[in-house]
Amino acid sequence: MSVKNVLFVVTNAAKIGPNGRPTGYFFPEIAHPFEVFDEAGVAVEYASPKGGRVFEDGYDEKDPAQLAFRQSSSIRRLAHSRRLSEVDVLDYDAIFFPGGLGPMVDIWQDDDVKQAVLRAWNGGKIVAAVCHGPAAFLGVKLDDGTPMVQGRRLTSFSNAEEQGYAQADVPFLLESALRSEGAEHVSADNWQAQVVVDGRLMTGQNPASGAPLAQAIVNALQENV
Repeated sequence: MSVKNVLFVVTNAAKIGPNGRPTGYFFPEIAHPFEVFDEAGVAVEYASPKGGRVFEDGYDEKDPAQLAFRQSSSIRRLAHSRRLSEVDVLDYDAIFFPGGLGPMVDIWQDDDVKQAVLRAWNGGKIVAAVCHGPAAFLGVKLDDGTPMVQGRRLTSFSNAEEQGYAQADVPFLLESALRSEGAEHVSADNWQAQVVVDGRLMTGQNPASGAPLAQAIVNALQENV
């Protein structure tokens, strides 16, 4: 069996909103999926819109998975992420957008992100995102002009969760934006793990959903050996 490869596309943003709230990628939303992929023998590489340095939020050293990722060689590669425009997503079996508030700054409106999502989707790859990561799908249109998410079941950080977390900082509510493009958005109770799989489109609602989403991706990759 050949080694499977997943490309994590990570935000470069360090601050968000009118008060300059510090942000970045949400640490467990990389650490937990990485743990699942690593144990399954799936290789992980990192890209970002600008390449190079990325910023983190939400690190908890009491979480063994996060501590292990902090000490890993993989996080050193993350610190030198590849520029997305210089990466061909068709070299990977899946692309994955971790969350954090950072994607609500750059990922959602980046042209290279949109091109990468569409190229991966049209190329038969798994396209996945967790929490605020599905912001990457906004504005992505298929060849016939319809939004990629139109008529598809998915999840993301919900409006209800955002109201208690960062509504004053984000430029829009992600759930509402996805619904406005025709997505069938499914929400579980606040902060409860939820994964929605609609063919090759795989999404998780919140930080608790990162590892289960990664496992769903692994399962799909193993079915397509």
